[in-house]
Amino acid sequence: MSNLISTEERDRLLKGTTTIGMVAKDGVVLATERRATAGNLIANKQTFKVFKIDENIGVTIAGGVGDAQTLVRYLKAEVSLYRLRRNAPISAEGASTLLSNILSGNRMFPYYAWLILGGVDAKGGHIFSIDPAGGAIEDRYCSVGSGSTFAYGVLEEAYAREITVNDAIDVALRGLTVAMKRDNYSGDGYLVHTITPKEYHELTEDEINKRLKSLKIPLPPALP
Repeated sequence: MSNLISTEERDRLLKGTTTIGMVAKDGVVLATERRATAGNLIANKQTFKVFKIDENIGVTIAGGVGDAQTLVRYLKAEVSLYRLRRNAPISAEGASTLLSNILSGNRMFPYYAWLILGGVDAKGGHIFSIDPAGGAIEDRYCSVGSGSTFAYGVLEEAYAREITVNDAIDVALRGLTVAMKRDNYSGDGYLVHTITPKEYHELTEDEINKRLKSLKIPLPPALP
């Protein structure tokens, strides 16, 4: 993707997070850790980096928090309007195109954010990596952020086309754990959302901790 934005912009955007998206045979998994940084300062340990957009669409965010949150609000509003006008949910490809248009249409004051959009529609599950210039690339799995190099080590080894959502959750947790061990800008817990034709589900802390115990991954420290 280096041909879409400058190397300097890309390096700036990829500092400070690890986000993961995966397509499974029965749905989609979106996962992130919870640390927000300001340079070398850990600014927040309970940051939300994955958001529900509609019953069939979710996004993860990396980059500038303000810009990313603004994009999430825009996308939620436009997707809601689409549902009201059409009396049907927007497709994953439609949502990715909409987000791309928002990003590419604001070149004078670009949004410093890189998002993973995941969704399920009539064609199945989809994951799109959407860069600040509005470029959207669909893939079976992807990772964005400063810890993505480490997360990809797990994804490349463990991902398979026939993977289920249940197994993909464990792969995502393993990928985030490796990233948090090696990347100073990633840490402080896990967020996992799943999307299937039946429902959009946000895993609770208890659900995540049970899986971590099963995987023999130490639980994140409890926050005061």
